[in-house]
Amino acid sequence: MTERLRPDVAIIGGGTAGCAAALALRKRGLSVVLMDKGYCGAGASGVNFGGVRRQGRSLVELPLATRSRAIWDRLPELVGEDGEFRATGHVKLARSDADMAVLETYARNAAEWGLDLKLIGPNAVRDDYPWLGRKVVGASLCLDDGQANPRLVGPAFARAARRAGADIRELTRVEAASFDGETFDVRAAGGLVVTSRWLINVAGAWAGQVADWFGDGAPVQTLSPNMVVTEPLPFFIDRSIGVCGGDIYVRQVDRGNVVFGGGAGWGDIELERSRPLTATTEASMAKLIDLIPALRGALVIRSWSGLDGEMPDHIPVIGASLTIPRLLHAFGFSGHGFQLGPAVGEVLSELIVDGETPTDIKAFALARFR
Repeated sequence: MTERLRPDVAIIGGGTAGCAAALALRKRGLSVVLMDKGYCGAGASGVNFGGVRRQGRSLVELPLATRSRAIWDRLPELVGEDGEFRATGHVKLARSDADMAVLETYARNAAEWGLDLKLIGPNAVRDDYPWLGRKVVGASLCLDDGQANPRLVGPAFARAARRAGADIRELTRVEAASFDGETFDVRAAGGLVVTSRWLINVAGAWAGQVADWFGDGAPVQTLSPNMVVTEPLPFFIDRSIGVCGGDIYVRQVDRGNVVFGGGAGWGDIELERSRPLTATTEASMAKLIDLIPALRGALVIRSWSGLDGEMPDHIPVIGASLTIPRLLHAFGFSGHGFQLGPAVGEVLSELIVDGETPTDIKAFALARFR
């Protein structure tokens, strides 16, 4: 039996960005149906490291990242819970003089985009973080960056959107979508047909396939993070930590568990499966012990991976279709979507309701791949 819905906006994908868009659109008075083949927030939005950082982002991402960072402070009033967000600060470590030169250059360039970073020399980094290994020669600190729990944030946005009146359809696999010149028809398993004037493609690792339906081919590749968490330990890592080069990252949550990752797991977009790799996990453990020797002997209790979309230039596609009116894309976040997601939702709603957004998104246009 066919069920036909006729909202103003149809959304394919229930990650943080999609659910944030549904919430923002409802607040602007538009009707919304959001469909996800699984559970909202269970895809890339829920399997990442949980870093809420601007430091180290591509410079063209900083306006969007800065807008999003302000939203993270307002999560309790926006979605009714804080997602365990903590402004712990983010430290990026240098393990060589060449690394330190990279951090210094980035700090100068980022300052022109309004991001204030504090450079820390070799003596100060030992004083501030005496538990670091000897290979660390300096660091860069972004005091306002932080961390949150990925397993909480996406579902919180979905619940808030549902309370605001959005029709959220989980376990609803979209099988096809088309445009007749006036409206979109989105067809999902079980006989659901959603007819709308606007369509938002935020389908994560599968967004390239959705774009292909409309002639908007994009070189989306699959990204599978390799993540690990330890048993609860006495709390001592009071910053979210990355390194120049990005091969290891680590944070400790209030309960004492140490979350870390680096390298890639295994993922298959066709099979819709992913898993961490033992060799990658062991390499991450060795790098972690070099970085923080006190973690030697910590018990690992779980490892995991997931499927995300990655673009060749490591920045997302956000904006209008090249071929179809009233089709918007937001995908290929390349591991950055957790921090950016809340602002991406607002930007998408502005593009629909206002026809423009005050946030500079020119660098994210799909046309850059043509």
